[in-house]
Amino acid sequence: QVQLVESGGGLVQTGGSLRLSCAASGRTFSSYVMGWFRQAPGKEREFVAGINQSGDSTSYADSVKGRFTISRDNAKITVYLQMNSLKPEDTAVYFCAARYNTGVLTTVNGYNHWGQGTQVTVSS
Repeated sequence: QVQLVESGGGLVQTGGSLRLSCAASGRTFSSYVMGWFRQAPGKEREFVAGINQSGDSTSYADSVKGRFTISRDNAKITVYLQMNSLKPEDTAVYFCAARYNTGVLTTVNGYNHWGQGTQVTVSS
């Protein structure tokens, strides 16, 4: 079992940057594939980025490729999402998710554990 707590959200202008953090509990963090998802008002939750257990394989949604970077520090049991060149359409609640299995999946149903989310608002 793993518990996830996101932080780092806030209000930023177009073109700005934010770094989200997801702190996990539990000694098996390094066994989990980690993902970031987001949900805008009136829209379904969508995949943003994922990273495998060792951190040497990542996956991104096309909409964020080249702008966002996911990383993890297993010693600190934390996963990060560095977001650069932010756009108004990036505005959403961002969720951290964990999957106790191999393979980075892009579907909501592929993840077993979720944080409460952190709001990111990008002003134009």
